[in-house]
Amino acid sequence: MHGHSHRGHADHHAHMLKDFKNRLIVSTLLTIPVLTLSPSIQAWLGYEVRIPHSELVLLALSGAIYFYGGWPFLRGAASELRLRAPGMMTLIAVALSTAFLYSAYATLASAGRPFFWELATLTDIMLLGHWIEMRSVLGASRALEKIAELIPKTARRIVDGEVVEVPASELRPGDQIVVRPGERIPADGVVVRGEAHVDESLITGESKPVKKGPGDEVVSGSLILSGSLTVKVSRAGEDTYIAQVMRLVREAMASRTRTQDLADRVAKWLTLIALGGGAVTAASWLWLGYPLVFAVERAVTVMVITCPHALGLAIPLVVAKSTAIAAESGVLVRRRQAFEAVKDVDTVVFDKTGTLTKGVFEVTEFIPLNGFSEGEALQLAASLEAMSEHPIAKAIVDFAKKKDVSPRLTDVEGFENMPGKGVRGIVGGREVMVVGENYLLEAGIEAPRAAAELGRRGATVVYVIVDGSLAALVGLSDVIRPEAVEAVKELKDMGISVVMITGDSEEAAAWVANELGISEYYARVLPHEKAEAVRRLKEGGRRVAMVGDGVNDAPALTAADVGIAIGAGTDVAIESADIILASDDPRGVPRVIRLAKATYAKMVQNLAWATGYNSVAIPLAAGVLAPAGFIMPPALGALLMSVSTVIVAVNAQLLKQPTRS
Repeated sequence: MHGHSHRGHADHHAHMLKDFKNRLIVSTLLTIPVLTLSPSIQAWLGYEVRIPHSELVLLALSGAIYFYGGWPFLRGAASELRLRAPGMMTLIAVALSTAFLYSAYATLASAGRPFFWELATLTDIMLLGHWIEMRSVLGASRALEKIAELIPKTARRIVDGEVVEVPASELRPGDQIVVRPGERIPADGVVVRGEAHVDESLITGESKPVKKGPGDEVVSGSLILSGSLTVKVSRAGEDTYIAQVMRLVREAMASRTRTQDLADRVAKWLTLIALGGGAVTAASWLWLGYPLVFAVERAVTVMVITCPHALGLAIPLVVAKSTAIAAESGVLVRRRQAFEAVKDVDTVVFDKTGTLTKGVFEVTEFIPLNGFSEGEALQLAASLEAMSEHPIAKAIVDFAKKKDVSPRLTDVEGFENMPGKGVRGIVGGREVMVVGENYLLEAGIEAPRAAAELGRRGATVVYVIVDGSLAALVGLSDVIRPEAVEAVKELKDMGISVVMITGDSEEAAAWVANELGISEYYARVLPHEKAEAVRRLKEGGRRVAMVGDGVNDAPALTAADVGIAIGAGTDVAIESADIILASDDPRGVPRVIRLAKATYAKMVQNLAWATGYNSVAIPLAAGVLAPAGFIMPPALGALLMSVSTVIVAVNAQLLKQPTRS
């Protein structure tokens, strides 16, 4: 049910976007003959086109633009007025309606000059601005579908001793299922047979593969890296752990308050000024004894010059420009309100795994022991590990390749996987083992002192044993991204607090935090606890941006004031976020904050101009200089309005990516 409701919401939003686009195309096409036939345009450009009943043709074309192109604004105005909260939609609807109704009256009564081309171009620009806006927000509601895609659609259920493939939706508690290497687990359960290394990082945030055997719990969405498992289902469908994560995302989305658009706030006041100014203008000239046509013409000129061409583009044009600049820098902005929020962020919360670190094992220490050289010990270890698919084995082989040490695969005989201990084989006639601490304890071999130090730094330690003698100590870690150091420093230089949050161990978290100079961090944090941690920070009065890349980050991303996803992460995190870093470079975070501040400054400049010029233009349009002999023609009012729009557009194009201060 929930999935269908969210899918329906996304479909509705996509339909609205398509509707705006269709109305924009049709209205723009209808505007061409309106401009061609308008006497004002012909006079300005010095040409003449005459057709029979051109005034009625213009009225019909403008009527089509008004009712078809203007319908979303008329409907939006009705909603705003029902809520007693007049804003942008109300102002646009009033401007369109005033221009059309007066133009219809002027045409049918042959009294005054109609405003057909002004009406047409106003409608087109308003549709364009809102289409730009809606494109920037499309997609946020698809997050739950992306999470659901992690769960396999089918499962291998054991029925009467045979393995039968069935839809995962048919699984029930008590069923036994088989999961093979490279597959995701379709339901929560307990292992009854088999051993395997499982990647739970998408669920728990833990960077190390977790060894699972009989009696261990497994979580839906987890990936089997090596080995196979028979699992007894304990929770399926809506009851699974990942379904709970989905519910958390849904709740966070529902509780998010949409940041009120700055332009709407300005438009509310401009609506009152436009309505009041037009009414006062008409009433004043009538009171002074002027004819109705003159009074209405003055009022309409005030309405036209107050029309929000510039206001309607002040925000979308800046956002479009800044979005393009951001994209060139590897930053994608989905939700335009995120810019308004991220400029005020005072705390950035980073998920550790895959964000500040690379999220994959790398050999960070290779220490030869007992007279073995690094090259000899590494070649023996890599030759053996090349026979294994384990992530640790891959890291050792990759390290050997970096050191220009080639594994001798032809020399490996009798390869044996020792579950829970390591691997063993004969390499070039010598017995070679790569094992963990469990084997050393069983064999009574004392671990070197360096192993304890590596462990304190959160590293995984394995040992190379050749012919019964310790040949090398190998430390593997989830390596810190070099760019993370600079990203944290930049944020601190901007006066922004940096917090790290992770599902990893206290030791691993402490070491990474210390290396990056982060004093505030939280370790062993589960997905729902990440969202809670973000909420606690917000309740403490902090304005929080959350940066992450995994499914486990999705609730926290949506709970934060601004969610920023690392693009190298999962689609879930991306769809749950307001801002996406297309690359895995965390320096994009301070970059986007600086751009947000510059963007907001441009917005304020444009809004100041779009509204400020009215303080001069409206009195002139109303006729304050009429006693001195100056009466602004409606066409000049429309021209000033257009010039204002051009100024706003040019100013938006002057926005640049700010350099680091």
